[in-house]
Amino acid sequence: MPDIQTVVIGGNRFPFHRLERIGSSLRQAIDAEGISVELTTDRDALCDLTTDVLIDYTTDSTLTDDQRTGLLSFVESGGGYAGIHCAADLTTVVDGTREEPVPELRALLGGHFLSHPEPGTFDVNIVDSHHPVSGGLEGFTVWDEPYAVDHDDVQVLARMDHPENGDMPVAWAKPYGDGRVFYCSLGHGTPALANDGVRSLLVRGIRWAGTA
Repeated sequence: MPDIQTVVIGGNRFPFHRLERIGSSLRQAIDAEGISVELTTDRDALCDLTTDVLIDYTTDSTLTDDQRTGLLSFVESGGGYAGIHCAADLTTVVDGTREEPVPELRALLGGHFLSHPEPGTFDVNIVDSHHPVSGGLEGFTVWDEPYAVDHDDVQVLARMDHPENGDMPVAWAKPYGDGRVFYCSLGHGTPALANDGVRSLLVRGIRWAGTA
């Protein structure tokens, strides 16, 4: 039996973040020793989660009341949540107009996506050498889609040095009830998900989230 069971939930609505397109790269990035990976686009899976960690790779945070309640209750009662890249896009689209971030999901994640320039190469610096996720890791360079994010009082683990976004968090951790939340804004596509530095952050973040 694997040490940590995970469910990756994604969508197939937005071309660049379709799970059918990125799913195999996500699996390879996080399918480390002791971690099992199940992929799904069925958001009803959130209603009754029985896994150790829910890994979120969704764009568009439109959930039913039951789906949202299931997710929040899961983490609050001790489940792990790991948001990757587009999971921070917490706005909903109503009649073609973007609304404000969903408050309950914003509180869960501890931040949300604002904007991004074109993908490019930038440096990632580890800024917390004591946290279990980032301790012992070294900075790295990655080609990725760099997110500008707004965030609350979270434990920032790594930051980017980007010519347009400036000094911006790329990974953080926080509690939510009895559960643990990890977020990493990296992981737009296969080049980023194949990067050793990104993979180390993701695998460590998932393991940490799954051991609340």
